[in-house]
Amino acid sequence: MKVLVNDAIAPQGVQKLKDAGFEVVVDHLEPEELKAQIKDYDAIIVRSATKVKREIIEAAENLKAIGRAGVGLDNVDREAAESKGIKVFNTPAATSISVAELSLGMMIAAARHIAQGTVSLKQGRWDKKKFKGVELYGKTLGIIGMGRIGSEMAKRVQALGMTVFFYDPYVTESPFGVSKNLDELLSEADFISMHLPHTEATHHLISTAEFAKMKDGAILVNAARGGVVDEEALYEALSSGKLRAAAIDVYEQEPVTDHKLFELDNVVLTPHVGAQAAEGQTRAGIQVAEKVIEALKGS
Repeated sequence: MKVLVNDAIAPQGVQKLKDAGFEVVVDHLEPEELKAQIKDYDAIIVRSATKVKREIIEAAENLKAIGRAGVGLDNVDREAAESKGIKVFNTPAATSISVAELSLGMMIAAARHIAQGTVSLKQGRWDKKKFKGVELYGKTLGIIGMGRIGSEMAKRVQALGMTVFFYDPYVTESPFGVSKNLDELLSEADFISMHLPHTEATHHLISTAEFAKMKDGAILVNAARGGVVDEEALYEALSSGKLRAAAIDVYEQEPVTDHKLFELDNVVLTPHVGAQAAEGQTRAGIQVAEKVIEALKGS
């Protein structure tokens, strides 16, 4: 059987597939090439770059499994796959720590102007008075989405002396925080961190009305998915001073190299690197390979 690894995964994962006796092709086929060649494969492994859309799945004559090395499955048409009996799976726990640590780092960076201070010094300026920040100690973090990543985030900020509130329609209790409804969380939190998927229900969950309910000077972190925060409303909240700062790793359209948010001094930005830690990617590659082996061998 043949497995196409269409987005790079850890070498350990590729080796596991080969050791299991599969023919493994590591490539990055563009959509039209993928549509033409997918008929030759029994499984495909992707990360976030490859979009396994309906037309790809319909062209797949032998496909039995689609593996996503990562958390989200928004780049796979699951309905089309299920209609053909193709198994779809991800590695939800593999990069939880990676994303939580980035979120924490970005929260600190936004609170203490770390990125802006770096740029200022490199431009030959000593803007010490300009970069007065705020502590995390004694503050309240509101986590929206208390799954694996949200829980990892909560554990870490408690060590910094923060109080944790969370909102999650599917989680009512957690040892790492106190459940609140969304309005309560928005009005009481000093920092807000997003940790939920982008779906029809969560699209623009945070928009103009939600920003209005937040504390003046709140800080928002989004390393979840583009689309859960309305970027136009975020721009207005940052420009007006309603928000002290924001830290953003994900965008409504990706890749993006030009955006009005980039013009603002009170934003920390990264190019969707939440899962881009060596350890997390190794776990994701190994775990997705193990799931493909199980799916194809029926063990």
